[in-house]
Amino acid sequence: MRAAQSGTTTVEFAIVAAVLFVVMFGVIEFGRTLFTLSLLNEGARRGARVAAVCTLNDPKIADEAIFASVPDLQASNIVVEYLNQNGGLIGDPAGNFLLIRYVRVRIVNYSYRMWIPFLDITFNAPEFATTLPRESLGVPRGEAIAPCSALG
Repeated sequence: MRAAQSGTTTVEFAIVAAVLFVVMFGVIEFGRTLFTLSLLNEGARRGARVAAVCTLNDPKIADEAIFASVPDLQASNIVVEYLNQNGGLIGDPAGNFLLIRYVRVRIVNYSYRMWIPFLDITFNAPEFATTLPRESLGVPRGEAIAPCSALG
């Protein structure tokens, strides 16, 4: 009787361990997903802060929005928009510099792959946006244009 059941404990352990690992990695990935979403939100905020004080479409804006090592987040995911008094998008911000009242930085089209054994899940993040009132836009009163590379 004992010889006929010699491998059942190993098979039962394998089944239970597989389920346990999937649940364990699922919990870890859920936490990592929340952390990544928090980083994306903070990236939009940091990018908007830099956009308010840097020259129009300065590359430093995207650099600041990608401040952490979020996997596969690229400068192409960062959208910088300049808005008028009513929050309307200004099509040519350089030609309408005096109309700019707000800057908005959005993180769009970001997705990443979760690391859960036996499952291939790609999560598409929602859009994150931050809108702030413009400040100097890189042109302080009475001074030359300030380079954004001098920012921290």
